[in-house]
Amino acid sequence: MAPKKKPLKRKTAGKRKGKRSNKNTKRTILKGLIYLILLVFIISFLFYSVIILGMFGAIPSRQKLANINNYIASEVYSSDNYLLGRYYFQNRTNTSIEDVPDFFINALVATEDARFYSHKGIDARSSLRVLIKSILLFNKSSGGGSTITQQLAKNLYPRKSLGIFTLPVAKIKEMIIATRFEKVYTKSEILELYLNTVTFGENTYGLETGALVFFNKKPSELLPEESAMLVGMLKGTTDYNPRNNYDLALQRRNLVLSQMVKYKYISKEEYNSLINTPVKLNYRQLKHDEGPAPYLREYLRHLLHKWAENNPKPDGTKYNIYTDGLKIYTTIDYRLQSYAEKAVKKHMAVLQSEFDSHWKGKEPWKRNPQYAMNQIKQSKPYKKYSKEKLSESDIMEKMNTKIETKVFTWNGDKNLSISPIDSVLHHFAMLQTGFISMESKSGFIKAWVGGIDYRYFKYDHVTSHRQAGSTFKPLVYAEALENGISPCDFFANDSAVYTGFDNWVPRNADRKYGGYYSVKGALIHSVNTVSVNLLMQTGIKKVKELTDKLGFTGDIPLVPSLALGTGTVSIFELIKAYSLFSNEGKYVNPVIVRRIEDKEGNVLYTGGPLVSKETLISKQTCDDITAILCNVVNNGTASSLRTVYGIKSDIAGKTGTTQNHTDGWFVGYTPDLITAVWVGGDNPVVRFQSLTYGQGSHMALPIFAYYMKQVYSDPVYRVLINSRFNISEETKVRLDCEDFHEKKYDSIQDFFDIKHESIRSIIRRVFGRKRNKRKNDQD
Repeated sequence: MAPKKKPLKRKTAGKRKGKRSNKNTKRTILKGLIYLILLVFIISFLFYSVIILGMFGAIPSRQKLANINNYIASEVYSSDNYLLGRYYFQNRTNTSIEDVPDFFINALVATEDARFYSHKGIDARSSLRVLIKSILLFNKSSGGGSTITQQLAKNLYPRKSLGIFTLPVAKIKEMIIATRFEKVYTKSEILELYLNTVTFGENTYGLETGALVFFNKKPSELLPEESAMLVGMLKGTTDYNPRNNYDLALQRRNLVLSQMVKYKYISKEEYNSLINTPVKLNYRQLKHDEGPAPYLREYLRHLLHKWAENNPKPDGTKYNIYTDGLKIYTTIDYRLQSYAEKAVKKHMAVLQSEFDSHWKGKEPWKRNPQYAMNQIKQSKPYKKYSKEKLSESDIMEKMNTKIETKVFTWNGDKNLSISPIDSVLHHFAMLQTGFISMESKSGFIKAWVGGIDYRYFKYDHVTSHRQAGSTFKPLVYAEALENGISPCDFFANDSAVYTGFDNWVPRNADRKYGGYYSVKGALIHSVNTVSVNLLMQTGIKKVKELTDKLGFTGDIPLVPSLALGTGTVSIFELIKAYSLFSNEGKYVNPVIVRRIEDKEGNVLYTGGPLVSKETLISKQTCDDITAILCNVVNNGTASSLRTVYGIKSDIAGKTGTTQNHTDGWFVGYTPDLITAVWVGGDNPVVRFQSLTYGQGSHMALPIFAYYMKQVYSDPVYRVLINSRFNISEETKVRLDCEDFHEKKYDSIQDFFDIKHESIRSIIRRVFGRKRNKRKNDQD
């Protein structure tokens, strides 16, 4: 008989009750989640609605985005109210998408927006991360997630500060604008817009400017490793600036290349090759092709960006020089600018003809053919054929095939049937120039010419650095006078050996030695041996300290050859330095902008003279240097201003010529204007072979002469011909000695033969004071 089972009624009931409780809990949780999702949805919808309705600032419509070119252009005026040019959105840079290397675009997409070609302005995967971390959790360090189109929206419509809502509002607005952009523009057009608005730091905007600043190239000439470095900078233009943080920038470049491997734009082999390829910077601190002062307007464009960055509108947004209709009134004088451009054209056309005849049948780069090959490989045609995956021999065959090409000549643009190689080398062989003229007292820039033709040659030689040659010597002599040396002290014209500096020996340009030069005579005749001696007695570091105070940014080496101008300077810096002599030892900073107005005529900025507070050299030294440099014009290396060009006004000046006749300089100043001129090739290999043609008095001085002759012929400026330097009697007495003597005195007779000028100076000083005292007593 089977045993009886115990009743399970009470236990079964308990289980059923537990199941019902669990179900209720799940339903409660589910309901909570649903309510939470609904709440999040409602809040997000309301937040989105508030944004799209413009509660946090208006969002541009499709029509407005499609008509970006209808924004009001900003206008640039001369000091005499002549319209020099305009800034507007389409011409922000000259980069078109066709001129951008495929490698750069691939690097950009792989690094900044891998799904760029598949999304419609918003990358859902990245946006989800932004939604959760950045917007809901207000985590600013959660990562970007912005597509290239969203970044474009950010470039064109900067974010406003809204406290903790800044990031979520900005992200949603950029998403909305991005989707509208995608409905108005093609992907290619969006990339072009982006590349023309993105910044590479240091007030450089657009890829063309970035390529020019860091590599002195056009975008089409960028090498793969250079493209990757520029793309890497977009992550942080300060942290990854290769000029300041090269190693960090190199690491970032390699990360860009690894992204390209990840998304199969390059192979592993290409990656391994590129990461071992060093990037050589060719940094320079820079655009409008037509009209007066194009180089000045490009330089001004960078200044205006910096100003807009630091001077927001009343509502906190930044001024946009391409869209806000600003009026910028410069210090440039339209007539003086035109005289400068005419002077450049007149002289450079003749000089180029001499240069071509000088090298007839030969090439300046014959001994260094790699310079020419570098130009060829960086040219637009070569890059184009390289993109077509042609072999090197096929590329060179095409490069040697004649095609219809427009080239620059001094007789006007010409359409010639020549090969791309011939076109590249034709422009490579052109001599270039830089010219700047400034009011000596105010620092107002009156004329600026950065090259021979901005349409073909974008490099601005007003701000570029080259070895200064003898135009640097007045600073050495000024410092020597400040340290107790007299203008009439005599120094041996000996070719000394400086054993502490690799046995370096200074050479005079005429290779003549012997005798004794006064300090005055040595500067007038630009004697190298005496100049170096003066530098060494004064102290190299003292001269370096003077250049530091003047704000020189080039390389100023602490070596004896510094006296000969081996340091690199720009003519922009030189006129500032020479302003010391016109302002009793205080320099004036060059000024370009007089006034900025908004489209309603409200004054936003006013500029004026910027004179240094510190006196760097004494008034007496300034008078001494000016009087000596007047003698350079009257009797020295710049005497052709009198004998050839017939200019009779007071002018002080200094010529300069660098080693191998690479650079020709002239800096001249009157009581009213300081003007500096440089002439040479874009590459140092492009130069004359002889001093006769390559010296500063032949290459650069004539431009100054032609400019001043036009100035003095102008009815408005004709009065300047009567301006005079105020050289005191005391200064004339201090300089009352001969320039040169054959030998130093060894006897009383030699003493009187050599020093009679100095004795006569003392007598004049003594008796002159007595005469002045009697005259004052009479007064």
